[in-house]
Amino acid sequence: MTGSPTSTITIGVLALQGAFAEHITLLRQAADDLHRFQIVERDDWRSQSAHADGHADADGDAADANADSGDRRASGSHPIKINSSCASSSTKNGDVTLPLDSDFDSDFDFDLIEVRTPASLARCDGLIIPGGESTSISLIASRTGLLEPLREFVKVQRRPTWGTCAGLILLAESANKSKASGQELIGGLDVRVQRNYFGRQVESFEADLLLPALLGEEGDVFHTVFIRAPVVEAVLTPDSFVGDGDGEGEGEVPLAAPTTDDAVVVAPAKQATKAPVEILGRLPGRAKTIRDQTTNAADLGEDGDIVAVKQGNVFGTAFHPELTGDGRIHAWWLREVVKAVRERQMGP
Repeated sequence: MTGSPTSTITIGVLALQGAFAEHITLLRQAADDLHRFQIVERDDWRSQSAHADGHADADGDAADANADSGDRRASGSHPIKINSSCASSSTKNGDVTLPLDSDFDSDFDFDLIEVRTPASLARCDGLIIPGGESTSISLIASRTGLLEPLREFVKVQRRPTWGTCAGLILLAESANKSKASGQELIGGLDVRVQRNYFGRQVESFEADLLLPALLGEEGDVFHTVFIRAPVVEAVLTPDSFVGDGDGEGEGEVPLAAPTTDDAVVVAPAKQATKAPVEILGRLPGRAKTIRDQTTNAADLGEDGDIVAVKQGNVFGTAFHPELTGDGRIHAWWLREVVKAVRERQMGP
């Protein structure tokens, strides 16, 4: 990787309402953690190569890498360096477990921006839609001419997009418990989401979850924060789609039968994806309602409520990683963006 050109990846956080500043803070932390970890891993690998070959100056490489790190941080960018030659295991940087992927070589800097206009969205390689009020975010996006560009970004350009809490609601193709007016969805995840599933603000809670799909089998628990949180009520199957009947699903909209007296809102049609919906996280020990404290998910034959899903380029969490101070999920997502940019650069 020495001497390879450095590219810039622009990460946007939708800054219309909600916890966008907290996301940017954790993105910086995650990128810095990954960068420091990669320097250590790269120098360990070079040191091992030097020992085997008898002619490498690992100390000099480390000094150059540390100087480079200081220069980049002073300029306000947050580089991540992925080297597949040495990223084959999970290691800890301080108290943070950082499992690495090993299927690509990349050298990128990150530019982190707040997104409020179609022009700023057009700069982005990846986007986070934060927690907040999904109805307010939807209304502001519509009034500022950003709603349709967001749908294009997520469902046509297929750029990596992550929604937390309200962001998960907006990225769902269908949502229950929607307000009677003003709520529009972006879509992108073939799921039906139920808003405020656990109750009102006073019924918000925190929980420690194991998320092996995100943090590795050896990863520590992740302390999650649920505030008026939604859950994924159903994964929509091909049988849930209606459209032109050609069997390809192109431009079709997933429909789901609503539960009694529930309002349902459906995202407008765009290009469909054949990527499957992956369930990446469940909240165990809770049943259909938080009010019944004597029944848990296992009693009902359930694995737990679905609180993290991914479909192709779209990722959603019902909880708020941005409020925890723990950057591991942000680091995982940054690596997903790097891989997507790499694939786009290589072409079909």
